[in-house]
Amino acid sequence: MEMMIRLIMQCVQDAKERIKKMFDHIELSVSSYDTAWVAMVPAPTSPHNPCFPGCLNWLLDNQLFDGSWGPSHRDPLLTKDALSSTLACVLALRRWGVGEEHMIKGLRFIESNFASVSDENQYTPVGFDIIFSGMIEYAKDLNLNLPLRSTDIDALFRKRDLELRSCQGGNSKGREAYLAYVSEGIGKHQDWGMVMKYQQKNGSLFNSPSTTAAALAHLQNASCLCYLNALLEKFGNGVPTLHPFHLYPRLRMVETIESLGISQHFRKEIAILLEEVYRCWLQGEEEIFSDPATCALAFRILRVNGYDVSAEPLAGFAEEHFFSSLGGYLKDLDAALELFRASQMIIHPDEQVLKKQNSWTTRFLKQELSKSSICAYKRKEYIVQKVNDALEFPHYASLERLLHRRNIVNYAVDNMRMLKTSFCSSSIDNKDFLRLAVEDFNACQSIYREEFKQLERWLQNKRLDKLKFARQKLAYCYFSAAATIFSPELADARISWAKNGVLTTVVDDFFDVGGSEDELLNLIQLVEKYSFFPLYSLFMGLLLVYNFCNSFNKFACDKVMAYKKTKHRHGVDVSIHCCSEEVEILFSAIHSTISEIGEKAIAWQGRNVTTHVTEIWLDLLRSMWQEALWLKNKSVPTVDEYMTNGYVSFALGPIILPALYFVGPHLSEVVVKSPEYNLLFKLVSTCGRLLNDIQTFKRESMEGKLNAVSLHFIDGTRAFTEDVNEEIKHLIDDRRRELLRLVLQEKDSIVPRACKELFWKMTKIVHLFYMKDDGFTSHELMNAVNAVIHDPIILDEL
Repeated sequence: MEMMIRLIMQCVQDAKERIKKMFDHIELSVSSYDTAWVAMVPAPTSPHNPCFPGCLNWLLDNQLFDGSWGPSHRDPLLTKDALSSTLACVLALRRWGVGEEHMIKGLRFIESNFASVSDENQYTPVGFDIIFSGMIEYAKDLNLNLPLRSTDIDALFRKRDLELRSCQGGNSKGREAYLAYVSEGIGKHQDWGMVMKYQQKNGSLFNSPSTTAAALAHLQNASCLCYLNALLEKFGNGVPTLHPFHLYPRLRMVETIESLGISQHFRKEIAILLEEVYRCWLQGEEEIFSDPATCALAFRILRVNGYDVSAEPLAGFAEEHFFSSLGGYLKDLDAALELFRASQMIIHPDEQVLKKQNSWTTRFLKQELSKSSICAYKRKEYIVQKVNDALEFPHYASLERLLHRRNIVNYAVDNMRMLKTSFCSSSIDNKDFLRLAVEDFNACQSIYREEFKQLERWLQNKRLDKLKFARQKLAYCYFSAAATIFSPELADARISWAKNGVLTTVVDDFFDVGGSEDELLNLIQLVEKYSFFPLYSLFMGLLLVYNFCNSFNKFACDKVMAYKKTKHRHGVDVSIHCCSEEVEILFSAIHSTISEIGEKAIAWQGRNVTTHVTEIWLDLLRSMWQEALWLKNKSVPTVDEYMTNGYVSFALGPIILPALYFVGPHLSEVVVKSPEYNLLFKLVSTCGRLLNDIQTFKRESMEGKLNAVSLHFIDGTRAFTEDVNEEIKHLIDDRRRELLRLVLQEKDSIVPRACKELFWKMTKIVHLFYMKDDGFTSHELMNAVNAVIHDPIILDEL
């Protein structure tokens, strides 16, 4: 067993090292198709000779055993792609009169596999019908006899003509971009003046070597020549199908690493990369701002990581611009999905660019999902799953560990992409990512299971399970901690979060149904008395030291130690001061948890935080008591009065605020008393209170209780429940966006980012919990609990 564990750990370490190397070096597959088109370009001063003879030599050296060109380990469904690449290579050899044997073998491959051209199950390269037909016509110009039946060729031409006719309607600008992109298939019939409108600053057309080579062959454009020369200087004689392709795959790698929950292993590498991307953003790098997917991904990752980036560049990919582009014409789901995700990063009220983008991308993605087939995508099921998840679970309702598991289980170990030919990059959908993610998830889960057992023992020891009125929600409370505060080293934060989650739930039930008025007051008074106890404890401790140092005064020592006995462990005599067993159980559990947090915090913060945590609990108890008084006296507070009290009584204070002491950064008294700290708490609690009130309005109205929804009716601001709910939902959106802005803001912020993250994590929790029910009543949540805490991930492909 030990040998097996060591072997697994070594495999994980090896995977981490390979991933680290990918940050510096992006491997991109060679495209036989594009290399062939570059090889066909004639020399500017000698049109009877190739401009790039090295590419021609590469074709001669890289034919596969079956006569084809392309990836050596080819998926059977990529035969159509292989046919396109092979015909392009044969044409290049014929163009310059070399490689007779290579051409014969290539033509045999085409003849024996030509049936795949009409196979609808094959993965089809972009523009295949136009380009392949164009290459057949070019073969005639070269007097190359193709071993194909005239009826098959005619059928292919009819299909090409049908596509060209279909291009004449609707999106004219998008159609024009598409026809420019497939220029090599149109050849001498192309409007090259129109095509050159799409030339980029780097000299290329669409960053496509094949399109650029076709333009250079027809126009001898100097910028096209410079682009291809630079391309060969970088890659040698075999070129990729896309260049530049440097920032996007590395950004995708960061996104993948974060989405699988393994970013903690690569913090240094990610930080260096983001600095580079930010420099490129500020410099207006064309690779970012000419491509919607790259721009959206860069914007989202930079903003989430605290960089001050404007959403204005995304205006270039507004609905009308997107559908006038090549990607829009091809209905690029990947690009639309990235734009949708970026649109959720609204943090300023005036970011209309993102609001409009969210509207049209949501509509477009839903429309595409409703279609019966999305044939243009090889990874159809994977992309459909990603789009479904993005629409169903917005970023503000996605708990990290649930998201990680979903991404791991649905991960497609397939780095093949399709443009005019297939290509792959080692940094996209790499198996090493999956291997590391599974091992990391399962290792953390084993820690969670042990912590959960510890909490079950705590619950029994504190006799909380004996309280008949109380909901037993330990699993949900710990799940909310493990699903968000998931790093192994943050056990103290998880335990604090879960224990206080259980206690606030039980106390809420006690104030709602379990306790009498005397018992509620008794509990508050006990905690108030305990709030003064730390000073008395300090005095008694000093007295003990004094007497110990003065002749070991046994009598004094016995007196002090007697005070430490169970009966007086709270600064009160529980047998006298607790008016009921329920109060004693609750107070004992609250006291011991506060004390435990105070002691643990010394190691993290260098000081005891017991007084602060006690104040947090007192604020909650007093706010719950205020609600009890309103109900008892049948008082009707104003909306403002209700919300001022209600955001505290929602009971997130004891859960979030003590846990902040255990996430790493030092939290001084200045920070915890700062307006920023209090605003963060108020915003997340307000979101939670309003979400709760929308879901529980009907039930609480039947019980005679007031909440934000009913008070809006009483104030007369709205006449219908739907109107009130919409108004409150707008309030929630505004508060949530303000919270996200504070969390991401670096300038003038004194609350450490790691601490601010906990407020945002809690926002995700309350949004998820209240998506359908009132927090603790959804059966789906139990499946989520098991997925995070109990059920390990087992994948056959690893």
